[in-house]
Parts: sequence; structure tokens; C-alpha cells
Amino acid sequence: MARVTLQGFAASSGFAIGPAYFLNRKPAPVPHTLIPKKKIDAEVARLEKAVREVSAELEETLENISPEFESSRGIIDSHLLICADPKLKGEAERHIREQRQNAEWALQESVELVAALFQQIEAPYIRERIQDVFVVFEKIMKRLSGKGGRQPHEGGQSVLLAYDISPSDVLVYKPDNISAIVTEQGGRTAHTGIVARSLHIPAVVGVSGLEAALADGDRVIVDGFSGVVLVDPSEEEMEACAAKQKQFSRFQNVVLGSAAYPAETADGVRVDVLANIDVTSEGAAVLENGGIGAGLVRTEFGYIARPVSPTESELFADYRELVKALSPGQVTFRTLDVGSDKKYFGIAGLDEENPAMGMRSIRYCMRHQPLFRRQLRALLRASAFGKVEILFPFISGLEELRLAKSFLKEAQQELAAEGLPFDRNIPVGVMIELPSSVHLADVFANEVDFFSIGTNDLIQFTLGVDRGNRHVAYLYQSLHPAVIRSIKHVADSAHKAGVTVSVCGEMAADPFCIPLLLGMPVDALSVSAQSIPLVKHIVRRNAASRCRELLAEAMRCPSTHSIWQLMLDHSCSSYPEDMPFFTTLSGSDG
Repeated sequence: MARVTLQGFAASSGFAIGPAYFLNRKPAPVPHTLIPKKKIDAEVARLEKAVREVSAELEETLENISPEFESSRGIIDSHLLICADPKLKGEAERHIREQRQNAEWALQESVELVAALFQQIEAPYIRERIQDVFVVFEKIMKRLSGKGGRQPHEGGQSVLLAYDISPSDVLVYKPDNISAIVTEQGGRTAHTGIVARSLHIPAVVGVSGLEAALADGDRVIVDGFSGVVLVDPSEEEMEACAAKQKQFSRFQNVVLGSAAYPAETADGVRVDVLANIDVTSEGAAVLENGGIGAGLVRTEFGYIARPVSPTESELFADYRELVKALSPGQVTFRTLDVGSDKKYFGIAGLDEENPAMGMRSIRYCMRHQPLFRRQLRALLRASAFGKVEILFPFISGLEELRLAKSFLKEAQQELAAEGLPFDRNIPVGVMIELPSSVHLADVFANEVDFFSIGTNDLIQFTLGVDRGNRHVAYLYQSLHPAVIRSIKHVADSAHKAGVTVSVCGEMAADPFCIPLLLGMPVDALSVSAQSIPLVKHIVRRNAASRCRELLAEAMRCPSTHSIWQLMLDHSCSSYPEDMPFFTTLSGSDG
């Protein structure tokens, strides 16, 4: 039996056995000294020099990035943006000049201020972006201390361990030298998982006591399904892991090897499988994983990552880059979806008791009309370079939808008057994520070209459950009868009016939900780039006729458990050999 068993969060699926190699350990305490007045300018210069050196290091990493790490390019870009953020550096300089603090302490004070802002955010996939700030902080601190990072390990495959790992840390390694990644910091949505999934290796994050439990050279087993790390495993445990490795490798080869094939059911019904994208540089990862376009571009990341509101030209350049990268595939841009759990720091937020139902998404844009108009103009200009669609989020009623469309029409008129090219027939869609929009689906279908069902919010609002609240999270159920019936109603309303419908929430990547969505039927599924191969695999393993039968049975089920049992029985009978890999490979996104 293993000497130590450590538990963390599974961030990338798979199994690995190998010797441990520590890239870094928990940072040492930050020194704090008082700077003499005559040395203040020199201390500011020392800080600026460290920031420049880190920026240069990141630029060099981008220039030499290998194909295996191409999907991490956007993450490095975000680190460069943080280096250039005047809030971070400016606040540190203020501490040096006004309080005569040394650069290290001043930088820490600045980072803590930014971290406090991020901690107000409830959404994990945004809140955990504070890890990017800490990564840059550590890099600058190393430069200030004169200590370089540890040299890459070249002695064969190792399990890379660290207090925390950034993509730029991993990029200096040869991919063949890394069998798994384990960190003490991070959550399920941290960048560690993104990097590991791009390499198709397991990763476990958030492992408490990692440094105390083992040392370089200790043999470990990494289970990327359960989030378990075994230190000094027994021969029996190693044999069992090796057997699981082979089984998973065969499954992975089948899934990845067929990623380029169409997502077509066994009886010939095709469904588009698209990608959910956070940053515009993710286009390459979509194509690598067999995606045919982007079904949801979360444009808010282009705002949150910047210290000031982006200009129309900056937005246009970002959008055009993605559109050209995915051409001739479609690119569906969701207009700015901030507020609630996604704070946009370029604009002062509101103090709301219930921000999830407050000034957010389309409501936020209506309140800040110049910002909304700039984005619409940038999106329209990008439509001259490929197939662009515009999606309005969090629409609760017809008046709201028509008002949003009126802003778009005004932007079109402005560009036409200026002689700037754009798609004059650009498709416009509405996001179905509120119970009111479900009930008005037949009305909305006469106003738009497509629906995109955001199941994450739809489930939350339909069931009255905050999935971030651990006390009631168990009630957040994708297979709840009310959720299934709501989606079916939306799909029926859309198709009756000749409107296409896609699903872009977590349900679209859930192997137990996909057959029901195919039975609706929905026209497209939009998931994370890394989930595309598995989703296409599940589509091909099902027959549309059987999916319609399953849906009919599910519609008659009175409880979540009965629907879940129905889908479990279907999966076990249709593809039992795939079942061990479903729960973690499906990923969570949307």
C-alpha cells in the first residue's frame, strides 16, 4: 500500500506513474525594508527593470512556442497584459514613493489590492484568473531577488510538481519529459488543467501537503480521474495503474484519432460541434480538436483582462484575428456579459444585494451605451472577414430584445455612412437562460435567426439554486424534469419558426445529457475545445432515432433520479467500455 495518499482536484484525465520532480516550492516570505529617500528613484527603477525582464521572457516564450503548447498562447498573452497593467505597477510605485517601501513589499501590496477585487467574483473560471496575477508576481519577485527559475529536467519522463505552475513555466520543457502535473495551488478551472489537456497528460491540482509528503525522485501515481496522488505505491498499485493507463490510452486514441470526423449519428443525422472560447487566440486549439467554429465567444475576457476599457480598434483587431483563424467556420460572439459574478474593473460596479438578478449582461450594456456601441461596431467590422453571428445574453423580454437590436441597427447605419464594410445580413441570436425567455421562445423566434441555450444559468434560475452555494449545490441538476421540458419547448419553438438552436452550457459536454439533446433535436453543441473530440465520439455512438425514444421516455419521467437512471441504463448498454471515462472527460464549461 502507498506510503502516503494525497487528495486534490482532477484537472486533466488520465493515469501516470513516474519519479517526482519539483519545479518550485512555496514562496519565501516577502522582505520588508524602509528605503532611504535618496534611493527611492533607484528602487522604482529596480522594479521597472524586473517587470521589463519578465515581459521580455514572456515575449521570448511566445516566439519559441512549440505546436504542442499552441493552445496556451492566449494564457501567455494575458500574462503580458498583466505586466503592462498600469494599475499593478503604478500602485507598487506609489507605495515605494509615498511610503518608502522596498520594491518587493510594494509589489505585494499592489497584488493584494488586485486580488481583493477578484475575490468578489463568484464564477470559478473567472475568480481563478487571479492565479495569473500571482504567477506574474512570482516571476517579478524572482527577478527582484536575482534568483532564476529552476532548470528543466531532461532525464526522461517525470511527474512535474510545484506549489503552482504557469504555462510559461511548462513551455520550457520538452513535452516528452512530462508525464503528469501536480500542484498545491489551483482549482478545477486553473490554467494547469488547460496546459495538461493540451498535452493529453493527467493533472491534479489543489493538493494540500504536497511539499511535506514527498521529495524529488519519489515514485508517484497520478490519477487524473479521482484527483488522487499515491506516494511510494506498492507493486500491486503500480500494476493496477499500468492496466488503467493502457485501457485509457486505447480509449483516448479512439476519441482523439476520430476528432476530425463529422459529428454524425449512427443513422446519419449531423450536429455541429463548436467551441466555447474565452480569448481570441484559442482559434488554433478549436481546429486541432476537430471543431468547425465557435458557438460562444465570451467577449467579457477582452475587457476584464485590460486595465482600461478597450477601444473599438482594439476590439476589432481581436475579433478579426479569431474570425480569420476559424474561417470559413462560424464565430458566434456573445455581447459583453459582465456584472453579477463577472466584475469589469474599467467601470465602477454597483453595490447590489443580489447581483445575479441585477445590473448585468445586456442590462449593463444598456446602462453603459457608449461601451455597447463600440463593441457592436467592432463586431460588425469583423464580420467583413468571415461568418460572424451576434448573440445577446440575459434577455428577459421582447422590449429588451428589440432595444438591443435597435442599437445594432444604429451601428450598421453608422458604418454604412462611413463606408466601412460589414455583413449587412449578419445573423442575430438570443441566449435562452431565463425562465421568462423559455416561455417567450415562440415570440423570440420571430425576432432572431438563432437561439443559444445557456444551460448553466437556465438550470440555476429554473430550479432556484445557486450552484456556487455548497449548502444547496446538490439541488443543481441537469437532468431535472423541468430543465429537460424547458429545453424541449425552446427547441420546438425554434424549429417551428425555422430558427436554429444550440446548447452552450455544461449539458452540451455531458455524455449522459447529449443523447437527450440529440433527441430534441438541437442543431449544435458548443463546448470547450478540449471536450470536442469526446462530444463528437458520443454523437457517433448514438442513433438519432433511439435518442428521440429516450427523450420521449424522459419527458414522462416524474423525477431527476428516474431520468438519470434512464440515461445510465442507456450508456451502460450502448457503450459500456466508455463508461469508466465519462465523469471527468466531459469537462465543465459554458
